[in-house]
Amino acid sequence: MSRVPFLDLARLHESIRPEIDAALDRVIRGSSFVGGDEVRRFEESFGAAHGLPPGAGCGSGTDALTLALRALGVGQGDEVIVPGMTFVATAEAVVHAGAKPVLADVDPTTLLITPETVEPLLTERTRAVIPVHLYGHVVPFSHIDHWKERGLLVVEDCAHAHLASRDATFVGHRGDAACFSFYPGKNLGALGDGGMVLARDEAVIQEVRRIRDHGRRSKHSHEVPGWCSRLDGLQAAVLLAKLGHLRAWTDRRRELAEEYRSRIGDLLVPWEQGAVHHLIVARVPDPDTAASALSAQGIATGRHYPNPLNSVPWLQGSSLPASEKAASEVLSLPIDPLMEVHEVARVADAVAARIAEPTARARS
Repeated sequence: MSRVPFLDLARLHESIRPEIDAALDRVIRGSSFVGGDEVRRFEESFGAAHGLPPGAGCGSGTDALTLALRALGVGQGDEVIVPGMTFVATAEAVVHAGAKPVLADVDPTTLLITPETVEPLLTERTRAVIPVHLYGHVVPFSHIDHWKERGLLVVEDCAHAHLASRDATFVGHRGDAACFSFYPGKNLGALGDGGMVLARDEAVIQEVRRIRDHGRRSKHSHEVPGWCSRLDGLQAAVLLAKLGHLRAWTDRRRELAEEYRSRIGDLLVPWEQGAVHHLIVARVPDPDTAASALSAQGIATGRHYPNPLNSVPWLQGSSLPASEKAASEVLSLPIDPLMEVHEVARVADAVAARIAEPTARARS
């Protein structure tokens, strides 16, 4: 029985291997390993792909969030609202910026943060909100506009949302900053770690660039305590090569997502047009047991995320019913831009059978 991998990075990289080899060779020959033309070109190209000015590359998606918050002036004494259903890095970045993360619940269906879940948490110390475009599903821009109208800073967590859009507008156009991750498994992944901050305001990008490089704008002028979080030339060159394929890979993810939806749509976390499907997530009873059953059939799965943030020891807080329920049910299914439709059908049929089996037993 053939295996259906969760994401086959080896196959993906092999499909563009000559471009990757050429990119790496170019950097090695030029010896621009930190900064340089490859980083500049990628910052320009990635910003342009989203209809935004050149961004600021950095060491990881977590650093992108931290540096964006610091560049916007968020720090000691401030509170930043983050959703309870996200990866821990969203809250870690707030702590690294010197502020306090405050956990909001999510919509029980979309699993996205909303004004209704944020409103009860607002205090005189609330400085910012971090909406997470979870799984590549875009938080409605009307929500971002609402928070901006309330005088709050908005930093969009786009770790799952490269080229994601809503109403024909890319992510990053409504918030004060948008932060991306290039962790290898992301829709646009490096051969290691990396991140990017995009913003409409050039001053925000310039401040991120200063902080990421030991607080300096020139070689020996360290104006503020900074960070060492620079996107290196090798990663930038590989990302630039892969960026040329990202639209096609995104289109393919959308085709595969629609195939999943046509087969098991009632089990999936729903999405709107413009989603980019970093993950395809089903909600099932006892997902760990389901994962084991699927693994026995050669189908790899994941959990994103099995622990809501209020279960993290240093973040424990009030109950988050929707986040807690979702965390106990989510099961991520294979999605890969080189995946075949028959593989989607196999996965979907296996998931549907797994859900139908206990229901049939209960009725007998």
